Amino acid sequence: MSSIVIAPSITRIACASFIGTAIEYYDFYIYGMASALVIGPTFFPEGAPEVQIFSAFLTFAIAFLSRPIGAVFFGHFGDRVGRKSTLIASLLVMGISTTLIGCLPGYSVLGVWAPIFLCVCRFGQGIGLGGEWGGAALFATENAPAGKRGVYGMFPQFGPSVGFLLATGSFFLLTQLLTDQEFNQWGWRIPFLASSVLLLIGLYIRVSLAETSVFNGILKKEKTVRLPIKEIYQSYLTPLVLGSLSMVVCYVLFYISTVFSLSYGTTMLKIPRQSFLGILSIAILFMALATPLSAWASDKWGRRPTLLVASLGAFLSGFILEPVMNSGSLFFITSLLSLQLFLMGLTFSPMGALLPELFPANIRYTGAGTAYNLGGIIGASFAPYIAQRLVDEGGVAWVGGYVSVASLISLLAVYFIQESYINEW
Repeated sequence: MSSIVIAPSITRIACASFIGTAIEYYDFYIYGMASALVIGPTFFPEGAPEVQIFSAFLTFAIAFLSRPIGAVFFGHFGDRVGRKSTLIASLLVMGISTTLIGCLPGYSVLGVWAPIFLCVCRFGQGIGLGGEWGGAALFATENAPAGKRGVYGMFPQFGPSVGFLLATGSFFLLTQLLTDQEFNQWGWRIPFLASSVLLLIGLYIRVSLAETSVFNGILKKEKTVRLPIKEIYQSYLTPLVLGSLSMVVCYVLFYISTVFSLSYGTTMLKIPRQSFLGILSIAILFMALATPLSAWASDKWGRRPTLLVASLGAFLSGFILEPVMNSGSLFFITSLLSLQLFLMGLTFSPMGALLPELFPANIRYTGAGTAYNLGGIIGASFAPYIAQRLVDEGGVAWVGGYVSVASLISLLAVYFIQESYINEW
Protein backbone atom coordinates (compact mmCIF):
# COMPACT_ATOMS: atom_id res chain seq x y z
CA MET A 1 0.00 0.00 0.00
CA SER A 2 1.46 3.34 -1.04
CA SER A 3 0.77 6.67 0.60
CA ILE A 4 1.97 10.24 0.45
CA VAL A 5 4.61 10.73 3.14
CA ILE A 6 5.32 14.24 4.33
CA ALA A 7 8.36 15.14 6.42
CA PRO A 8 7.34 15.69 10.03
CA SER A 9 7.96 19.43 10.40
CA ILE A 10 7.08 20.95 13.75
CA THR A 11 4.03 22.59 12.17
CA ARG A 12 2.72 19.31 10.83
CA ILE A 13 3.48 17.48 14.06
CA ALA A 14 1.56 20.16 15.97
CA CYS A 15 -1.44 20.06 13.63
CA ALA A 16 -1.64 16.27 13.43
CA SER A 17 -1.38 15.67 17.18
CA PHE A 18 -3.54 18.66 18.09
CA ILE A 19 -6.43 18.33 15.64
CA GLY A 20 -7.55 14.91 16.80
CA THR A 21 -7.64 15.71 20.49
CA ALA A 22 -9.40 19.02 19.74
CA ILE A 23 -12.14 17.22 17.83
CA GLU A 24 -12.36 14.35 20.28
CA TYR A 25 -12.63 16.66 23.27
CA TYR A 26 -15.12 18.88 21.47
CA ASP A 27 -17.27 15.77 21.05
CA PHE A 28 -16.81 14.83 24.68
CA TYR A 29 -17.47 18.29 26.08
CA ILE A 30 -20.65 18.97 24.14
CA TYR A 31 -22.09 15.92 25.85
CA GLY A 32 -20.89 17.16 29.24
CA MET A 33 -22.66 20.49 28.67
CA ALA A 34 -25.76 18.85 27.29
CA SER A 35 -25.87 16.58 30.34
CA ALA A 36 -25.92 19.65 32.57
CA LEU A 37 -28.59 21.42 30.51
CA VAL A 38 -30.95 19.16 28.53
CA ILE A 39 -30.04 15.44 28.57
CA GLY A 40 -32.05 14.77 31.75
CA PRO A 41 -35.41 16.18 30.57
CA THR A 42 -34.96 14.73 27.05
CA PHE A 43 -34.00 11.16 27.91
CA PHE A 44 -35.19 10.80 31.54
CA PRO A 45 -38.39 12.90 31.64
CA GLU A 46 -40.27 10.97 34.30
CA GLY A 47 -37.95 11.84 37.18
CA ALA A 48 -37.83 14.90 39.39
CA PRO A 49 -35.32 17.58 38.26
CA GLU A 50 -32.62 16.38 40.66
CA VAL A 51 -33.15 12.76 39.53
CA GLN A 52 -32.83 13.87 35.91
CA ILE A 53 -29.52 15.56 36.70
CA PHE A 54 -28.21 12.45 38.48
CA SER A 55 -29.28 10.24 35.55
CA ALA A 56 -27.63 12.53 33.01
CA PHE A 57 -24.40 12.62 35.01
CA LEU A 58 -24.39 8.82 35.23
CA THR A 59 -24.56 8.55 31.43
CA PHE A 60 -21.69 11.04 31.43
CA ALA A 61 -19.71 8.54 33.52
CA ILE A 62 -20.25 5.63 31.11
CA ALA A 63 -17.83 7.02 28.54
CA PHE A 64 -15.09 7.31 31.16
CA LEU A 65 -15.60 3.69 32.17
CA SER A 66 -15.17 2.60 28.55
CA ARG A 67 -12.09 4.75 27.92
CA PRO A 68 -9.56 2.29 29.42
CA ILE A 69 -11.08 -0.41 27.22
CA GLY A 70 -10.45 1.82 24.22
CA ALA A 71 -6.93 2.54 25.45
CA VAL A 72 -6.11 -1.17 25.72
CA PHE A 73 -7.82 -2.06 22.42
CA PHE A 74 -6.35 0.72 20.30
CA GLY A 75 -3.09 0.62 22.25
CA HIS A 76 -2.67 -3.04 21.31
CA PHE A 77 -2.81 -2.20 17.61
CA GLY A 78 -0.88 1.03 18.07
CA ASP A 79 2.00 -0.95 19.58
CA ARG A 80 1.80 -3.77 17.03
CA VAL A 81 0.52 -2.26 13.77
CA GLY A 82 1.41 1.42 14.03
CA ARG A 83 0.49 4.81 15.46
CA LYS A 84 -0.96 6.27 12.26
CA SER A 85 -3.69 3.76 11.37
CA THR A 86 -4.76 3.49 14.99
CA LEU A 87 -5.13 7.27 15.29
CA ILE A 88 -7.42 7.32 12.25
CA ALA A 89 -9.58 4.45 13.56
CA SER A 90 -10.04 6.01 17.01
CA LEU A 91 -11.11 9.31 15.45
CA LEU A 92 -13.74 7.53 13.33
CA VAL A 93 -15.24 5.71 16.31
CA MET A 94 -15.49 8.89 18.35
CA GLY A 95 -16.92 11.03 15.54
CA ILE A 96 -19.57 8.53 14.46
CA SER A 97 -20.74 7.96 18.05
CA THR A 98 -21.08 11.71 18.63
CA THR A 99 -23.01 12.33 15.41
CA LEU A 100 -25.44 9.54 16.28
CA ILE A 101 -26.27 11.23 19.61
CA GLY A 102 -27.38 14.28 17.63
CA CYS A 103 -29.75 12.08 15.61
CA LEU A 104 -31.11 10.06 18.55
CA PRO A 105 -34.84 10.57 19.33
CA GLY A 106 -35.74 11.26 22.95
CA TYR A 107 -37.82 9.36 25.49
CA SER A 108 -41.08 10.71 24.06
CA VAL A 109 -40.40 8.83 20.80
CA LEU A 110 -38.42 5.72 21.75
CA GLY A 111 -39.42 5.27 25.37
CA VAL A 112 -36.95 3.28 27.45
CA TRP A 113 -34.85 2.54 24.34
CA ALA A 114 -33.83 6.20 24.12
CA PRO A 115 -31.59 6.17 27.23
CA ILE A 116 -30.33 2.68 26.28
CA PHE A 117 -29.19 3.85 22.84
CA LEU A 118 -27.77 6.97 24.46
CA CYS A 119 -25.62 4.80 26.72
CA VAL A 120 -24.40 2.78 23.71
CA CYS A 121 -23.33 5.99 21.94
CA ARG A 122 -21.62 7.24 25.09
CA PHE A 123 -19.79 3.93 25.35
CA GLY A 124 -18.59 4.40 21.77
CA GLN A 125 -17.41 7.92 22.55
CA GLY A 126 -15.33 6.58 25.42
CA ILE A 127 -13.82 3.80 23.30
CA GLY A 128 -12.74 6.30 20.66
CA LEU A 129 -11.33 8.85 23.07
CA GLY A 130 -9.56 6.10 24.99
CA GLY A 131 -7.52 5.28 21.89
CA GLU A 132 -6.99 8.86 20.74
CA TRP A 133 -4.85 10.51 23.38
CA GLY A 134 -2.10 7.90 23.58
CA GLY A 135 -1.53 7.97 19.84
CA ALA A 136 -1.56 11.76 19.63
CA ALA A 137 0.90 12.08 22.52
CA LEU A 138 3.23 9.49 21.01
CA PHE A 139 3.14 11.07 17.56
CA ALA A 140 4.22 14.36 19.13
CA THR A 141 6.83 13.12 21.60
CA GLU A 142 8.37 10.44 19.38
CA ASN A 143 9.07 13.15 16.80
CA ALA A 144 10.52 15.56 19.38
CA PRO A 145 14.20 16.60 19.41
CA ALA A 146 16.25 15.94 22.53
CA GLY A 147 15.25 18.13 25.44
CA LYS A 148 12.00 19.24 23.78
CA ARG A 149 9.59 16.43 24.61
CA GLY A 150 7.68 18.60 27.06
CA VAL A 151 7.12 21.31 24.45
CA TYR A 152 6.21 18.83 21.71
CA GLY A 153 4.05 16.85 24.14
CA MET A 154 1.93 19.95 24.77
CA PHE A 155 0.46 19.87 21.24
CA PRO A 156 -2.18 17.23 22.02
CA GLN A 157 -2.71 18.95 25.39
CA PHE A 158 -3.91 22.06 23.54
CA GLY A 159 -6.73 20.01 22.05
CA PRO A 160 -8.92 20.00 25.17
CA SER A 161 -8.73 23.80 25.50
CA VAL A 162 -9.71 24.42 21.89
CA GLY A 163 -12.27 21.61 21.89
CA PHE A 164 -13.88 23.00 25.01
CA LEU A 165 -13.86 26.54 23.62
CA LEU A 166 -15.58 25.32 20.45
CA ALA A 167 -18.12 23.37 22.49
CA THR A 168 -18.83 26.24 24.86
CA GLY A 169 -18.94 28.75 22.02
CA SER A 170 -21.42 26.65 20.04
CA PHE A 171 -23.77 26.30 23.01
CA PHE A 172 -23.36 29.98 23.87
CA LEU A 173 -24.20 31.01 20.30
CA LEU A 174 -27.24 28.74 20.18
CA THR A 175 -28.61 30.12 23.45
CA GLN A 176 -28.29 33.61 21.97
CA LEU A 177 -30.03 32.75 18.68
CA LEU A 178 -32.73 30.37 19.92
CA THR A 179 -35.45 30.54 22.52
CA ASP A 180 -35.20 28.18 25.50
CA GLN A 181 -37.95 26.02 23.98
CA GLU A 182 -36.16 25.78 20.61
CA PHE A 183 -32.84 25.02 22.28
CA ASN A 184 -34.34 22.29 24.46
CA GLN A 185 -36.33 20.72 21.62
CA TRP A 186 -33.75 20.58 18.83
CA GLY A 187 -31.08 23.28 19.12
CA TRP A 188 -28.83 21.26 21.43
CA ARG A 189 -28.45 18.63 18.67
CA ILE A 190 -26.65 20.99 16.27
CA PRO A 191 -23.19 20.78 17.96
CA PHE A 192 -23.41 16.97 17.84
CA LEU A 193 -24.28 16.95 14.13
CA ALA A 194 -21.52 19.49 13.41
CA SER A 195 -19.04 16.93 14.72
CA SER A 196 -19.31 15.11 11.38
CA VAL A 197 -17.75 18.12 9.63
CA LEU A 198 -14.90 18.27 12.14
CA LEU A 199 -14.40 14.53 11.70
CA LEU A 200 -13.77 14.97 7.96
CA ILE A 201 -11.23 17.72 8.66
CA GLY A 202 -9.38 15.54 11.14
CA LEU A 203 -9.30 12.56 8.77
CA TYR A 204 -7.96 14.74 5.95
CA ILE A 205 -5.05 15.91 8.11
CA ARG A 206 -4.17 12.48 9.47
CA VAL A 207 -4.39 10.34 6.34
CA SER A 208 -1.08 11.68 4.99
CA LEU A 209 0.84 11.20 8.24
CA ALA A 210 4.12 9.32 8.21
CA GLU A 211 4.70 6.66 10.84
CA THR A 212 7.03 7.72 13.66
CA SER A 213 10.68 6.72 13.34
CA VAL A 214 10.52 5.18 16.82
CA PHE A 215 7.85 2.69 15.78
CA ASN A 216 9.60 1.97 12.47
CA GLY A 217 12.66 1.12 14.56
CA ILE A 218 10.60 -1.34 16.61
CA LEU A 219 9.43 -3.07 13.42
CA LYS A 220 12.96 -3.28 12.01
CA LYS A 221 14.28 -4.81 15.21
CA GLU A 222 11.23 -7.09 15.48
CA LYS A 223 10.63 -6.00 19.06
CA THR A 224 6.83 -5.81 19.02
CA VAL A 225 5.13 -7.44 22.01
CA ARG A 226 2.38 -10.00 21.46
CA LEU A 227 0.21 -8.72 24.32
CA PRO A 228 1.33 -5.25 25.41
CA ILE A 229 -1.17 -5.03 28.28
CA LYS A 230 0.15 -8.29 29.75
CA GLU A 231 3.71 -6.96 29.65
CA ILE A 232 2.60 -3.78 31.41
CA TYR A 233 0.86 -5.60 34.25
CA GLN A 234 3.78 -7.97 34.68
CA SER A 235 6.65 -5.46 34.55
CA TYR A 236 5.31 -1.88 34.65
CA LEU A 237 2.43 -1.98 37.11
CA THR A 238 3.93 0.61 39.48
CA PRO A 239 4.45 3.26 36.76
CA LEU A 240 0.93 2.50 35.49
CA VAL A 241 -0.65 3.08 38.90
CA LEU A 242 1.38 6.19 39.69
CA GLY A 243 0.77 7.61 36.23
CA SER A 244 -2.98 7.04 36.60
CA LEU A 245 -3.12 8.68 40.02
CA SER A 246 -1.08 11.64 38.82
CA MET A 247 -3.89 12.40 36.34
CA VAL A 248 -6.64 12.59 38.98
CA VAL A 249 -6.16 16.29 39.78
CA CYS A 250 -6.41 17.24 36.09
CA TYR A 251 -9.76 15.55 35.63
CA VAL A 252 -11.32 16.67 38.91
CA LEU A 253 -10.29 20.29 38.38
CA PHE A 254 -11.65 20.33 34.88
CA TYR A 255 -15.01 18.66 35.35
CA ILE A 256 -15.79 20.40 38.63
CA SER A 257 -14.93 23.74 37.03
CA THR A 258 -17.00 23.07 33.92
CA VAL A 259 -19.74 20.44 34.04
CA PHE A 260 -20.56 20.68 37.76
CA SER A 261 -20.20 24.44 37.97
CA LEU A 262 -22.43 24.89 34.91
CA SER A 263 -25.14 22.78 36.49
CA TYR A 264 -24.77 24.38 39.94
CA GLY A 265 -24.55 27.90 38.58
CA THR A 266 -27.62 27.66 36.37
CA THR A 267 -29.87 25.68 38.73
CA MET A 268 -28.84 26.63 42.28
CA LEU A 269 -27.45 30.14 41.75
CA LYS A 270 -29.98 30.96 38.99
CA ILE A 271 -27.31 32.45 36.73
CA PRO A 272 -28.62 32.54 33.12
CA ARG A 273 -27.06 29.82 31.01
CA GLN A 274 -25.82 32.40 28.45
CA SER A 275 -23.96 34.25 31.20
CA PHE A 276 -22.41 31.09 32.63
CA LEU A 277 -21.32 29.81 29.24
CA GLY A 278 -19.68 33.21 28.72
CA ILE A 279 -17.86 32.78 32.05
CA LEU A 280 -16.55 29.37 30.98
CA SER A 281 -15.44 30.72 27.61
CA ILE A 282 -13.26 33.25 29.44
CA ALA A 283 -11.97 30.77 32.01
CA ILE A 284 -10.87 28.20 29.43
CA LEU A 285 -8.49 30.75 27.91
CA PHE A 286 -6.46 30.55 31.13
CA MET A 287 -6.13 26.80 30.69
CA ALA A 288 -4.81 27.39 27.17
CA LEU A 289 -2.36 29.99 28.52
CA ALA A 290 -1.05 27.61 31.17
CA THR A 291 -0.38 24.82 28.66
CA PRO A 292 2.79 26.22 26.98
CA LEU A 293 4.06 27.70 30.26
CA SER A 294 3.89 24.36 32.01
CA ALA A 295 5.36 22.49 29.02
CA TRP A 296 8.33 24.87 28.91
CA ALA A 297 8.83 24.57 32.67
CA SER A 298 8.74 20.77 32.49
CA ASP A 299 11.59 20.78 29.95
CA LYS A 300 13.61 23.33 31.92
CA TRP A 301 13.12 22.09 35.51
CA GLY A 302 11.63 18.62 35.03
CA ARG A 303 8.17 17.05 34.96
CA ARG A 304 8.03 16.22 38.66
CA PRO A 305 8.92 19.66 40.11
CA THR A 306 6.47 21.38 37.75
CA LEU A 307 3.65 19.00 38.63
CA LEU A 308 4.34 19.12 42.36
CA VAL A 309 4.04 22.91 42.45
CA ALA A 310 0.89 22.88 40.29
CA SER A 311 -0.76 20.16 42.40
CA LEU A 312 -0.04 22.13 45.57
CA GLY A 313 -1.76 25.17 44.05
CA ALA A 314 -4.76 23.01 43.13
CA PHE A 315 -4.89 21.68 46.71
CA LEU A 316 -5.10 25.22 48.09
CA SER A 317 -7.72 26.29 45.54
CA GLY A 318 -10.26 23.88 46.98
CA PHE A 319 -10.51 25.97 50.17
CA ILE A 320 -11.87 29.02 48.36
CA LEU A 321 -14.42 27.25 46.18
CA GLU A 322 -17.40 27.53 48.55
CA PRO A 323 -17.19 31.21 49.53
CA VAL A 324 -16.56 32.30 45.95
CA MET A 325 -19.29 30.21 44.31
CA ASN A 326 -21.88 31.17 46.91
CA SER A 327 -20.99 34.85 46.65
CA GLY A 328 -23.07 34.94 43.49
CA SER A 329 -20.65 37.50 42.03
CA LEU A 330 -20.02 36.90 38.34
CA PHE A 331 -16.60 38.54 38.65
CA PHE A 332 -15.47 36.36 41.56
CA ILE A 333 -16.90 33.19 40.01
CA THR A 334 -15.12 33.96 36.74
CA SER A 335 -11.88 34.54 38.67
CA LEU A 336 -12.22 31.25 40.55
CA LEU A 337 -12.96 29.17 37.46
CA SER A 338 -10.13 30.92 35.58
CA LEU A 339 -7.74 30.07 38.41
CA GLN A 340 -8.81 26.43 38.60
CA LEU A 341 -8.62 25.94 34.85
CA PHE A 342 -5.21 27.65 34.82
CA LEU A 343 -4.09 25.14 37.44
CA MET A 344 -5.65 22.37 35.38
CA GLY A 345 -3.51 23.46 32.42
CA LEU A 346 -0.40 23.48 34.61
CA THR A 347 -1.04 19.93 35.81
CA PHE A 348 -2.25 18.62 32.44
CA SER A 349 0.36 19.85 29.95
CA PRO A 350 3.42 17.91 31.25
CA MET A 351 1.43 14.66 31.07
CA GLY A 352 1.90 14.65 27.30
CA ALA A 353 5.57 13.86 27.92
CA LEU A 354 5.54 12.26 31.38
CA LEU A 355 3.18 9.35 30.71
CA PRO A 356 4.89 8.19 27.48
CA GLU A 357 8.25 8.44 29.27
CA LEU A 358 7.14 5.88 31.85
CA PHE A 359 7.01 3.02 29.31
CA PRO A 360 9.37 1.56 26.68
CA ALA A 361 8.53 2.14 23.02
CA ASN A 362 7.07 -1.29 22.25
CA ILE A 363 4.33 -0.94 24.92
CA ARG A 364 4.19 2.85 25.07
CA TYR A 365 0.88 3.38 23.25
CA THR A 366 -0.90 0.93 25.54
CA GLY A 367 0.86 2.07 28.71
CA ALA A 368 0.49 5.82 28.30
CA GLY A 369 -3.09 5.58 27.05
CA THR A 370 -4.18 3.18 29.80
CA ALA A 371 -2.63 5.29 32.56
CA TYR A 372 -4.27 8.41 31.13
CA ASN A 373 -7.71 6.83 30.96
CA LEU A 374 -7.59 4.93 34.25
CA GLY A 375 -6.96 8.36 35.76
CA GLY A 376 -10.15 9.42 34.03
CA ILE A 377 -12.18 6.73 35.78
CA ILE A 378 -10.86 7.80 39.17
CA GLY A 379 -10.87 11.54 38.61
CA ALA A 380 -13.62 12.33 36.13
CA SER A 381 -16.15 9.58 35.50
CA PHE A 382 -18.26 10.29 38.56
CA ALA A 383 -16.90 13.74 39.42
CA PRO A 384 -20.07 15.71 38.51
CA TYR A 385 -22.26 13.05 40.16
CA ILE A 386 -20.15 12.96 43.34
CA ALA A 387 -20.08 16.76 43.47
CA GLN A 388 -23.87 16.92 43.16
CA ARG A 389 -24.26 14.40 45.98
CA LEU A 390 -21.80 16.32 48.14
CA VAL A 391 -23.82 19.50 47.62
CA ASP A 392 -27.01 17.71 48.63
CA GLU A 393 -25.42 16.14 51.71
CA GLY A 394 -23.17 18.90 53.03
CA GLY A 395 -23.09 21.90 50.72
CA VAL A 396 -20.68 23.17 48.11
CA ALA A 397 -17.87 23.45 50.71
CA TRP A 398 -17.61 19.67 50.50
CA VAL A 399 -16.97 19.99 46.76
CA GLY A 400 -14.00 22.21 47.59
CA GLY A 401 -12.75 19.48 49.91
CA TYR A 402 -13.18 16.98 47.09
CA VAL A 403 -10.91 19.11 44.87
CA SER A 404 -8.27 19.34 47.61
CA VAL A 405 -8.29 15.58 48.27
CA ALA A 406 -7.94 14.81 44.56
CA SER A 407 -5.04 17.26 44.33
CA LEU A 408 -3.31 15.62 47.29
CA ILE A 409 -3.64 12.18 45.67
CA SER A 410 -1.93 13.39 42.50
CA LEU A 411 0.72 15.29 44.43
CA LEU A 412 1.72 12.13 46.29
CA ALA A 413 1.67 10.03 43.10
CA VAL A 414 3.98 12.45 41.31
CA TYR A 415 6.26 12.56 44.34
CA PHE A 416 6.70 8.78 44.22
CA ILE A 417 7.40 8.65 40.48
CA GLN A 418 11.12 7.96 40.55
CA GLU A 419 13.53 8.92 37.79
CA SER A 420 14.27 5.22 37.33
CA TYR A 421 10.77 4.82 35.92
CA ILE A 422 11.41 7.40 33.19
CA ASN A 423 12.70 5.58 30.13
CA GLU A 424 14.99 7.08 27.54
CA TRP A 425 13.74 6.97 23.96
